[in-house]
Amino acid sequence: MTTWTNDELTRVGTAEELQIASRRRDGTLGSPRTIWVVPHGDDLYVRSVNGPGAAWFRGTRRRHEGHIRAGGVDKDVAFVDADHSIDDQIDAAYRTKYRRYAKSITDRINSPGARSTTIKLVPRQMESS
Repeated sequence: MTTWTNDELTRVGTAEELQIASRRRDGTLGSPRTIWVVPHGDDLYVRSVNGPGAAWFRGTRRRHEGHIRAGGVDKDVAFVDADHSIDDQIDAAYRTKYRRYAKSITDRINSPGARSTTIKLVPRQMESS
């Protein structure tokens, strides 16, 4: 596994939305879904607003790898369970980045169900799909 370059971290971290696709058991990519992404430190994080039952999130549990596209960055990634000791900081990152949305919307991405799905995106070497 590698780390994000400063350029990738900035471009993905400031992108309004991210396209995410998990890798299926057979190695092919599933259909991409549009979600929100936030930077924290040198890492990028995503959550399922609909909690652990969302299809895209369940897909991340199978092989823990997939692909993202945002801000002009097109990258294979590993899905790593986040350290929940930073949940409050991730909540703050979502509130700050998406503050122009209604509080009810940002409250959903910071709900206990959504918090339980926090994933750190870790870049991987590009693979052919």
